[in-house]
Amino acid sequence: MGSVQDLLVERTKRFRDECSALQSTLEQHALVAHATNPLDYAWPLHEQYLTKWAGLGAKTILLGMNPGPFGMAQTGVPFGATQCVREFLDIKPVQLQTPKNAHPKRQIEGLSLKRQEASGTRIWNLMKETYGSPEACFSHVFVVNHCPLLLLGERGQNITPDQLPKSLLETLMQTCDLYLKNLVEILGIERIIGVGKYAERRASLVFKAKKGTGKKDDGTSILIQSVWHPSPASPLANQNNGEDWKRNVLETLHKNSG
Repeated sequence: MGSVQDLLVERTKRFRDECSALQSTLEQHALVAHATNPLDYAWPLHEQYLTKWAGLGAKTILLGMNPGPFGMAQTGVPFGATQCVREFLDIKPVQLQTPKNAHPKRQIEGLSLKRQEASGTRIWNLMKETYGSPEACFSHVFVVNHCPLLLLGERGQNITPDQLPKSLLETLMQTCDLYLKNLVEILGIERIIGVGKYAERRASLVFKAKKGTGKKDDGTSILIQSVWHPSPASPLANQNNGEDWKRNVLETLHKNSG
């Protein structure tokens, strides 16, 4: 049996390919003009993220929804604001190719992109403030998105999975749910914290659980919680200049952390 990192890389490659196969179906819906997969075109960056930071002992997952155009879409890292990815996560730049079906206004610049994703900046800067080093951070928390696909409308606006009909998303969600289950098994995860209510609901569905009472397939407990989403579009995230959001995340992280 290989290392945790090896197992996770191989499983993620399968997940990548399964999600890529669904892109054209999603683009048939009027709302989705462009569906691209950062796990595909930015794989060298995501693979660095997995091999550097998975398997360091984290028992908690911070679960996001899907990539943003200025975060994971550029860096291959969940909530991956480019500066944080380069400086805190120590991911090395790799030349990326913009997918043929990408939105013309959303070209892929990779780690050289100057625009910073606000949500990712908030998440990773808080991890740095809290744990000090990435080694300490990932011994406690691993960050992942439920769905890896970037979905954009005609104007380049970000489309989140909860905006699409269930019938269109069924296969994709089943694929993402299975990967989350496998991730929990490979990493020995005991708690999932949804970044926002959508991610919390998805985790609860995956583990067929009421909030905070999930059961893994072997019958052991898995705790499901949520924190406020850090998006600047969220009034909760902006209260008290973001200090209330920080307190909400830290209180949840430290509660039931074992």
